[in-house]
Amino acid sequence: MIKVVGIDPGLAGTGIGIVQGSQRDILGYSFGSIATEAKDPIPFRLNKIYSNILDFLCEQKPDCVIIEDIYSLEKYPESGIMLGKVSGIILLAVYKAGLNMEEIPVREVKKIISGNGNADKHQMERAIRNQLNHGQPIRPFHASDALGLALTGYYRYKNRP
Repeated sequence: MIKVVGIDPGLAGTGIGIVQGSQRDILGYSFGSIATEAKDPIPFRLNKIYSNILDFLCEQKPDCVIIEDIYSLEKYPESGIMLGKVSGIILLAVYKAGLNMEEIPVREVKKIISGNGNADKHQMERAIRNQLNHGQPIRPFHASDALGLALTGYYRYKNRP
């Protein structure tokens, strides 16, 4: 049995997706997110994400954790800096849990999951839903993105010798 966790970093919402399966078939999946309140201080919000991720990873003990490799848009450097802080505490949680981890760029995930490296969030969500035979829309989009990361990691992991 292979178990892969995908994590989509975000301060307001960090998405988490988990995919389990055999070498041939996906046998189960789940998803959710960790939300923080804008009114709370940044250190409090970061600690909430860190402690929830660490507890989750220690409980689940996945074979691999896939994190979206962060990027910064020239127009919004402050967002990139904040995303870096969130990503950093997630990397620390994965390390503290003693797990294998890989960062994958979002374009690569989009290409693998939807066949289009420029797919938008709606296209990605539909492609993920179709691959998992999930009838309802997957919300929030952070959770959908995390499932896309987990699926990408699962496809890679299952093909390892």
